Amino acid sequence: MEFTLEKKDNKSKARCGRMQTYHGEINTPVFMPVGTQGTVKTLSPRELLECGVQILLGNTYHLYLRPGDSLIASMGGLHTFMNWAAPILTDSGGYQVFSLTELRKLDEGGVTFRSHIDGSQHRLTPKSVIDIQYNLGSDIMMVLDECTGYPCSYETAKRSNKLTTKWAKEAHAYWECKSDTQQHALFAIVQGSVYDKLRIESANHLIDLNFPGYAIGGLAVGEPKDLRDQMTSICTDLLPESKPRYLMGIGTPQDILDSIALGVDMFDCVIPTRNARNGTVYTWSGKIIIKSARYTNESGPIDENCSCYACRNFSRAYLRHLFNVNEILGLRLATLHNIHFYMLLVREARRKILSNSYNTWKKEILNKMNLN
Repeated sequence: MEFTLEKKDNKSKARCGRMQTYHGEINTPVFMPVGTQGTVKTLSPRELLECGVQILLGNTYHLYLRPGDSLIASMGGLHTFMNWAAPILTDSGGYQVFSLTELRKLDEGGVTFRSHIDGSQHRLTPKSVIDIQYNLGSDIMMVLDECTGYPCSYETAKRSNKLTTKWAKEAHAYWECKSDTQQHALFAIVQGSVYDKLRIESANHLIDLNFPGYAIGGLAVGEPKDLRDQMTSICTDLLPESKPRYLMGIGTPQDILDSIALGVDMFDCVIPTRNARNGTVYTWSGKIIIKSARYTNESGPIDENCSCYACRNFSRAYLRHLFNVNEILGLRLATLHNIHFYMLLVREARRKILSNSYNTWKKEILNKMNLN
């Protein structure tokens, strides 16, 4: 994988670049829809490409449990299995495992856990998650880390940080022994909860290992937005300009735009797809609850400024009707619109960075969305 920094905004830390992966080029900033189990819920790969999706995120924990990474490898990898020719990033599975508080046991070597599906026992280690992601055929892989919750004591965060750094070193050494590291890039994950000193220590230790890219983890777990932005800014001030920066789990339009201004390149979140299935759709005038009675007789599209398939062909009234009678098409059209909107949002952000007008544009957009 190669990353080229193309442009920095002169009134913020916003930047845009290009990532060359084995399965294609990615223009940043970029949003990655979440395909937890080898699919973005309700949408086909063709529809995702038509929306402008450049890269998907797959979930290592879920794919390891079902259908199994060995089976996926025997089918030619995740790209072939799900018929997706563009890049794929897979997480390490650590976040899912660490959320299973009652079903897992942590030690210096890794984590032992019981499946949430059938209770069977499994173990993840810094090396095994690399092997699993190689079986999946990921273009970008993530190291195993421990994600602390919020609130979290300084001592707990410090202990967790030490373990995450240890695991990152083991994963990096194991990955470097592989013959095709250019095809399967490995990203480290900066942790440290909401403590400046720990974030700085974590970033510096990981930078010394010279990973192809760096993620900022342990945020979007309940902390206040201003604290999240502060931790993000600390990390982007330290992380190398020549490497991509990925803020994990961030997904509202405002959070994405604010984080781009802080120097972040990559994002993922279930918000646009999950909210769509619950009837929340995003527009350039703010989000709307399409199930609301106020849309019963509205003949206009979800967003008059949107060119997605849903907005070109269907009214708000029809979409509301579909949700009220529990028709699957309603979930599909809402998801299609939200993904299209998110792709356009980050493409427009890139265009504004290139023209040195990002900060002004961001303020205008957030005002229009009633988010300032």
